Amino acid sequence: MMRSILIAAVVGVLVAVPASYFLTAPARQDRAATPARAGNAVSETVTPAEAWPICSTMGSMVETADWATLDPDFAAGKRAIVAGEWNEAITALTSAGLRDARNADIQNYLGYANRRLRQLDSAMQHYQKALALNPRHRSAHEHLGEAYLVQGDLAKAKEHLAALERICLIPCDEYGDLERAIAKYNQVAKR
Repeated sequence: MMRSILIAAVVGVLVAVPASYFLTAPARQDRAATPARAGNAVSETVTPAEAWPICSTMGSMVETADWATLDPDFAAGKRAIVAGEWNEAITALTSAGLRDARNADIQNYLGYANRRLRQLDSAMQHYQKALALNPRHRSAHEHLGEAYLVQGDLAKAKEHLAALERICLIPCDEYGDLERAIAKYNQVAKR
């Protein structure tokens, strides 16, 4: 009897965890369908090597109640990223990074904003710093893999996809996004 109860409890947990993940996951946005912001000074000209989406997970960032407890510069940097204001994001996040040098999220966001400005050397440094601070940072692996695709280094991008496969115990957005970016990159490369 006790064994049956234990088995039922384990099965219940195994079903409930993935179900709650999928039911509470934020709605995905199709960044490719979103037009470029008119006020953005950066040209969004797409070259064949960049025909795949730059990143879809950053587009799903929305302001939540916990932002009130964050560093004001960190919160301002995240809002600037959502708005596509890359220079403002870099300025705010750099200030936040000076106060919190061990925050992998700040480094990842700095990498993302720099990559959107096509400042790949700086972006790579921030992504690598994020991974040095947290080797299991899913978003940094995804974004670094996408940055390698921009540089045309498919092998390095696949290394980060493999890292995400090891890190994500259940399906994660970052793995799916990088997998789709690699597939799109391969399609463009065949043309």
